[in-house]
Amino acid sequence: MTLDLTNAQSIAHVLTEALPYIRRFHGKTLVVKYGGNAMADDTMIHAFARDIVLMKAVGMNPVVVHGGGPQIGAHLEKLGKTSTFIEGLRVTDGETMDVVEMMLGGLVNKAVVAAINRQGGRAVGLTGKDGGMIRARKLALASGKDIGQVGEIDQIDPRVIENLETGGFIPVIAPIGFGEHGEAYNINADTAAGKLASVLKAEKLILLTNITGLLDKQGKVLTGLTVDQVKALIADGTIYGGMLPKIECALDAVNTGVRTAHIIDGRVEHSVLLELFTDKGIGTLIKA
Repeated sequence: MTLDLTNAQSIAHVLTEALPYIRRFHGKTLVVKYGGNAMADDTMIHAFARDIVLMKAVGMNPVVVHGGGPQIGAHLEKLGKTSTFIEGLRVTDGETMDVVEMMLGGLVNKAVVAAINRQGGRAVGLTGKDGGMIRARKLALASGKDIGQVGEIDQIDPRVIENLETGGFIPVIAPIGFGEHGEAYNINADTAAGKLASVLKAEKLILLTNITGLLDKQGKVLTGLTVDQVKALIADGTIYGGMLPKIECALDAVNTGVRTAHIIDGRVEHSVLLELFTDKGIGTLIKA
């Protein structure tokens, strides 16, 4: 077989570009929030799994936190139950909470675990209940509206994750917390990922989304932003609506010890590697 020298040199260039980043992040914890369009089809799932396995293989400690809103909604529809949202949050009564636990803690979690393991990783699926990891309380909206078993995080015990990391495993976490009396709470996956990143003193928080990143008013992707710059963009209306929760999650993470937060396009194949290992990266980087 004839060597395609041009192609081989391109591959070599990619590898040499990645080397300083591999060295920089060796031994570091990186929290990746996975969901939405990145789960859209088998090709994207396999690409994400390969990214996570490669990160572990070169000495990083990836921790995956996943969502599953579309899967929950689809199953509720099959049961003849309409999903209701208040202030962007799914109203979670007892029956809905059962579906959340079944889909997030069961079907979705095990599918992500299986995808990573098929690529040669050693993933372990957990919910926030396991090892007493995520203690939560009922989320109280400022409006006073009751949204059921939706929780906000009180406390995180990271020991089960740290033990898995030390043992060479990849934790895959469904954002379900437990309350004072053992009751289950549905927790926003972005929020759970951000809080875990802070407690684990992660090097990076990576949020996979369905957009190219934070855009200015001309549609250009903004990156390398400081906390103060992001606050100014919120104040002038550049950041608004559905992006605000993710941005606030990223800001909270970098304000509590996470070195950088990244909002990247989960629809791009191997988006995690492109952000980590290339000079230009993709999406939006936020730093303290």
